[in-house]
Amino acid sequence: MKESITASRDESASTIKMLRAMVGIGIICALLIVITYDGTLPRIERLQAEALEKAIFKVIPGIVKTKTFQLDKNNTFSEAKEKEKSAQLVYAGYDENDQLIGVAIEASGQGYADIIRILYGYDPESQKVIGFYVLESKETPGLGDKIEKDSNFLANFISLDAKLSDDLSKLKNTVIPVKQGAKVNEWEVEGITGATISSRAIGNILDASTNKLLPLIYSNKELFSTKSKEE
Repeated sequence: MKESITASRDESASTIKMLRAMVGIGIICALLIVITYDGTLPRIERLQAEALEKAIFKVIPGIVKTKTFQLDKNNTFSEAKEKEKSAQLVYAGYDENDQLIGVAIEASGQGYADIIRILYGYDPESQKVIGFYVLESKETPGLGDKIEKDSNFLANFISLDAKLSDDLSKLKNTVIPVKQGAKVNEWEVEGITGATISSRAIGNILDASTNKLLPLIYSNKELFSTKSKEE
């Protein structure tokens, strides 16, 4: 009986030691993860900022400098000196004479595999989308990722009609995704055969973003131009 009790106590002590060791290892691993994350975060943020800046220059051809603006809760734009985390940011692009060439706008929405983040350029003077770039996508390689490199698809965004209605409150013709070969109007986004869901998602993302933001950007185009001249 005594031997049985002693064996039971030994097993309990061994179990406790094992649990303590597992907890200790878990704490150490958690600390290492936190330390690694904190150590790499500045570099990650710097690389993301550099990638975004390059994308802005791609979607607004001909610019030499940019300035960031943010949209507040009252739908008013202001220069983003201290960026609010939840604010909608847009990036005005200027030529060497400080003339406003266009505005780059971030947008996102559900794709086939996950959320797709894009950046597109808008020219308030011609009221057209003039550039497009995929910032983040997990779409299927070889199929859905064609939204990033298919030349026919990217041609949709060289001069996509985004004219406003007469009262300037919304788009005159909303952006519409259509099947490949079915595009007949300048405000339609022609899709990609084999990547139907992903390419249609881009059209839907643009539709939602342009209807919300382009009227506000157009009505504030003098603000964007004036801010550049004040530097």
